Amino acid sequence: MTPTSASCGPASTAASSAPDPPRGGVCAIHQPNLFPRLSTLAKLYAADRWIVLDDVQFTRRDYQHRARLAAPDDPASQQWLTLPTHLPHRRSTLIRQARLVDRRRSRRTVQLLVRQYYGRSPHWKAVSEVLDAVLDTLDASDRIADVSRTSATALLAVLGWSGEALDSSEIPTRPGRSERLADLAAATGSSHYLCGTGGLRYLEADPFEAQSISVLPFRTPVDGLLWRWAHRTSSLWALSTIGPDTLANQLAAQRVAHLLEIRT
Repeated sequence: MTPTSASCGPASTAASSAPDPPRGGVCAIHQPNLFPRLSTLAKLYAADRWIVLDDVQFTRRDYQHRARLAAPDDPASQQWLTLPTHLPHRRSTLIRQARLVDRRRSRRTVQLLVRQYYGRSPHWKAVSEVLDAVLDTLDASDRIADVSRTSATALLAVLGWSGEALDSSEIPTRPGRSERLADLAAATGSSHYLCGTGGLRYLEADPFEAQSISVLPFRTPVDGLLWRWAHRTSSLWALSTIGPDTLANQLAAQRVAHLLEIRT
C-alpha cells in the first residue's frame, strides 16, 4: 500500500478542538470522484484515512469521470464537466483500468471550464491550487482513476486534511460486498468505518463485528445554502464561494460531531 498524504493547507479552529480520534482511527471507503461533491468530500475529511475504491466496476453517467460545476452566484445554474473515457473491457472495466479518450483535450476542457466558472472568485488562489494539481496529473497519466483521485486529495489538501489515501487495489480482501469493506478497514488498522446513507442500505453488520470494527453512519446537514447543494454540485462551488478557511471549519465541525458520536 502506498499512502498519499494531504496534510498541507490552513489549520481549522474546529479541528483543533476536536476530541481525540479512536485508537486505530476512522476510515472512509469511496470511489474516486472527479472534483467530488461536498457530501463526499465531507465524509473523506471526517476520516483519518480514505481507502480509494479503484478496483470496482466503472459506471458511466456517474461521478467517476464527471462533475457538476455550479455558478458561484447561482448554484442552480450548473454544467456537467465530463471527461470522455474509454473502457477497454467494456462494462466489466474496473475504475483503475479506465482510460481517457483524449488526455490533451481533457486537460484543455478542465482548465477552461474551471477557470470560466471560478476564475473571478475572491478565492481563486485556493481553487487554482486544486486545478494545477489535476492538470499536472493529466500531463502524466491517462487513467481517470489518477485524475479523479488527485482532484479529491488536492481539495482535501487545501482544506488542511492530515489523513492518508490508500488504494483498495493494493489490499487483499474477500469477494463479498460487506466482507470486502470490512477487510479493507481491518487491513488498514481502522477501528471505525464511516458509512454514508447509501451504503447503510445494503451493509451487513456481521463481517464488521467479526473484526471488532464499528460502523459509524455519516450524514451531512440539511439546512443552509451550503449543504442544500452538497449532494449535487462539485465542492469547487463551495470552495470558491466561502473560501478554504470557512469551508475547512464547516467540514471540521462535521468531523467533530461524528467523533463525539463515537464517544456517546
